[in-house]
Amino acid sequence: MSSSYARIIHFATSVLCSTRGSMSLVQLHRRVFQRFDITEDEFFCYIVKKCPRFLVLRTPREEEEEEEEGWGTTGTGTGTGGTTIVAKTSLRLCRSYSKQDCTDCQNLHLCKYFVYGNCRYGKGRRPCKFSHDVRSDHNYPLLRECTLHELSEDDLFLLLLQNDPSMLPEVCSHYNKGTGPYGACTFRDNCAKVHLCMHYVQGDCLFGHKCKRQHIIDQLGRRTLEERGLSGDIIHDLPFIYQNIYHLTASENIPDPLLSRISSQSDERNEICLHFIRKNCRFQDKCVRVHFHLPYKWEICEGDGGGGGGGWREMKSMEEIERNYCDPRRTHSPGARPVDFLAMTREAVPVRRLSTASSITKPAHYILTTEWLWFYKGDHENWVEYGRPDDKQRLMSATSRDLEESYLADNTAEVTVTKGHRQYYLSYQDMYQRNLKHNTKRKVRRRPKFVSAREVEKLTSTQ
Repeated sequence: MSSSYARIIHFATSVLCSTRGSMSLVQLHRRVFQRFDITEDEFFCYIVKKCPRFLVLRTPREEEEEEEEGWGTTGTGTGTGGTTIVAKTSLRLCRSYSKQDCTDCQNLHLCKYFVYGNCRYGKGRRPCKFSHDVRSDHNYPLLRECTLHELSEDDLFLLLLQNDPSMLPEVCSHYNKGTGPYGACTFRDNCAKVHLCMHYVQGDCLFGHKCKRQHIIDQLGRRTLEERGLSGDIIHDLPFIYQNIYHLTASENIPDPLLSRISSQSDERNEICLHFIRKNCRFQDKCVRVHFHLPYKWEICEGDGGGGGGGWREMKSMEEIERNYCDPRRTHSPGARPVDFLAMTREAVPVRRLSTASSITKPAHYILTTEWLWFYKGDHENWVEYGRPDDKQRLMSATSRDLEESYLADNTAEVTVTKGHRQYYLSYQDMYQRNLKHNTKRKVRRRPKFVSAREVEKLTSTQ
């Protein structure tokens, strides 16, 4: 890469990052020409189009014009006036680093809250245990390899926020459905996702300032995001950053209908057929789902003991294993060779539990769907179901059904729940509930409601 070429890319990147991560091609062209003595427009347009640092957004009409005239031959005239440039990078924060589980990788080792601009440890006497040094021995070579080593910290952090999908909460899809001020979002004020108009994010909202969905972060959303550690400046710019995230994601992660179909069929093959349990599956041997007489099935991997190539076989004492698994207090089944419910193994051999569809996904009249219950660890080593009173008659704001619906929508999300005046974050990935004020954690477990073989027989005979 020539030095002039590299300097233009660095300057253009810095300009984009200092203006919320994107800019019209006309404006960027003007800023670059004010700084550099470029004799030909074609050179600048070639850089923007070919460099992987930039995403070029243009309308279908503009694409037709470019094909006819040659992109860049008209400078900043016809064919480029509506074109937008978004800053890109493949660099990410290391997710294992925050768990102190990574020593060397190709991602940045930085405190996430430092990137958010609001780490409470870095500004006080107590030092943060995570790095605030973008030029550390680990980070600097990665930045240099991506030619980002000359960017200011603010520009670098903006670039990371709009390119690293793990950095920011998602826009709530349920908020964008239904009617009312919260749409179809059951968490309402306690939702951990961002309530923004999805059409605004995608750039195609027809209602403008008259839209009933939010185009800005309101005061409630601001407080929630501040509690997550984001600085006020970032929160102010979030609607624009989300627009950039949408375009970057759409350009690189276009869903493949075939892959989606294969994934869906794979899930169905590990699901127990509800119709077979009721003895009325019309597909018989051609059914893609598992045919079994119970709404759950425990299997152990056969073969080499390490999970390789032997298939799965039914386990003995299945009802007893299920009864213990449904008890959130239990981490193992009884007996000389117990099943480890947390690792899903028996003596290091993989174990799996198949079940019928979650009751959330089927109408209420369907029998023998799996009703999943959510529990958190109480004050006295007891387990309390969400939505049920604890020993002091206090209730969590979310019920098992609320959490199950949210979990099925996104099993990597963090949601906000409250009990009295206390607020907590519940992480589906870590299965922990964290107190925002004291930063203490409680374990969370998702277990099915127990159904015995006798109950199954009674239900199916009645049906």
